[in-house]
Amino acid sequence: MARTLGILLLSGDHDRAHYALVMATGAAALGREVTLFATNAGCRLFLATAPLAAEPREAALAARGVAGIATLLAAAEELGIRRIACEAGLRAEDIPAASLAPGIEVAGVATFLAAVGDGQIVTL
Repeated sequence: MARTLGILLLSGDHDRAHYALVMATGAAALGREVTLFATNAGCRLFLATAPLAAEPREAALAARGVAGIATLLAAAEELGIRRIACEAGLRAEDIPAASLAPGIEVAGVATFLAAVGDGQIVTL
């Protein structure tokens, strides 16, 4: 059985958030259990207003036939990827939990580490 994959998203940059979703959905599509944990500026990925999906880079990706953030977020939900916004990261960035998209869990690093167990963690 494949090891659980934990993805730690520290950055609020479009490129890193996009690739965190590419990694997460790719691994889940291959049957791996995946937990995507966003902290600090990375929490922007989970905002209900989807600011990263509105960035100009999205149009360039779409023009080249590459799935964008909105598509990958929907796929992550469909694939059952556990999506956690770090409680401390939200506070550090002054992001209210109420501004997160539906289905986003708010928890701490201990929850993330317990979810991954002896699996693999990738940091972006």
